[in-house]
Amino acid sequence: MSSHLRSLDPQTSHDQTGRVDTITDSELTEFLQRAEQAASAYVQGDTEHYLDLLHHENGFTLLRPNGGPATRHDDRAAELRSWPNPFRAGETQLEDIKTHAWSDTLVLAMIERQHGRVGDSTDQNLSLRVTHVYRRHGSDWRLVHRHADPLVQAMEISELNALMRR
Repeated sequence: MSSHLRSLDPQTSHDQTGRVDTITDSELTEFLQRAEQAASAYVQGDTEHYLDLLHHENGFTLLRPNGGPATRHDDRAAELRSWPNPFRAGETQLEDIKTHAWSDTLVLAMIERQHGRVGDSTDQNLSLRVTHVYRRHGSDWRLVHRHADPLVQAMEISELNALMRR
């Protein structure tokens, strides 16, 4: 771990290294609220509102919650606008947020506690473990990487072993 990396708890924020903050507590709180609103907009099926709230960097990389290799996206907003969002009637609350910030980089490790409908399905749990990496671009933070997986609940080693054998 880099010596200039700081760990920030949104409720009791302080810089553990003594360095000057690269993002203030109030900016971070506002940013986390916007990130939560963006996640809710997405599971509500409102792609435009999601894109208004959360901006993707050119070259954005994604590790999808359903697995597979990382994918690179030069214009993620255009891609999202080009296909129908399958999510409906959802909402999200961000939980267990751990934040690391330095220079022009912000990393969020969190649980997206969410539920909603996928296609014609009934309301279901859609919670994900998520890591976001953002880069400052002027006064904005752009998402450069997202990793999400559905392994929110702990599993026995035998279940993990079976999953790894697939």
